[in-house]
Amino acid sequence: MDIASIIGLVGAFVLVVTAMLINGSIGMYLNVPSILIVVVGSVFVAMSKMSLEKFLGVGSVVGKAFSFKLVSADELIEEIVDLADAARKGGLLSLEGRETSNEFLSKGIQLLVDGHDPEVVKQLLMKDMKMTSDRHKEGTLFFGAIGDVAPAMGMIGTLIGLVAMLANMDDPKAIGPAMAVALLTTLYGSFMATAFAIPIKDKLVLRASEEERVQRMIIDGLLSIQAGQNPRIIESMLKSYLPNSQRGTD
Repeated sequence: MDIASIIGLVGAFVLVVTAMLINGSIGMYLNVPSILIVVVGSVFVAMSKMSLEKFLGVGSVVGKAFSFKLVSADELIEEIVDLADAARKGGLLSLEGRETSNEFLSKGIQLLVDGHDPEVVKQLLMKDMKMTSDRHKEGTLFFGAIGDVAPAMGMIGTLIGLVAMLANMDDPKAIGPAMAVALLTTLYGSFMATAFAIPIKDKLVLRASEEERVQRMIIDGLLSIQAGQNPRIIESMLKSYLPNSQRGTD
């Protein structure tokens, strides 16, 4: 569970709601037409930018913004070095059936055990990595679209409310509800983009970057194991993926 994402989103929501309560009843900030225009309208516009199949799959991708467990690079390097040590002593076939902490690593080990050429191993793993990256992009595309569209839908709602207000200037009772739609749609649009869609999009971009870095490290490690390099050399090479502060000394 990503505590930072949850605290950030919930904290922003609580602060806004608290400000509303300080200034009056929460009910005065609720308006069904405004919600329909901004929330439902933004989702439909974002959906129009992708296929229905990809839209329905966004939910599984966005889950990574809140619940995403990535093996630490230090632990993964240690695991790859252990695999290299085992392969050096017993050959690549000794790796068959080995349990690993990473699915991508398991796929790579199976390719080595099956005896594929290094170029084939690299090509298949790079393709797998690209497909993972493409899935991440679908999620970022959707929430990026929401972040772009929500304020604009808020402005559309504002214009609708102003038109309704001006059309009923002779009826004082109609001015209030129309003005509420005009102002609340802008509020909803800004909040939806700033405190929800854009943070999730940025978090998905971060997750994609982290996962790609780990997968590149795994590919380098597996190809080095296949080439029969010394486990210490492999460890030193893989530590180049770590920040200087985490590399330690050999």
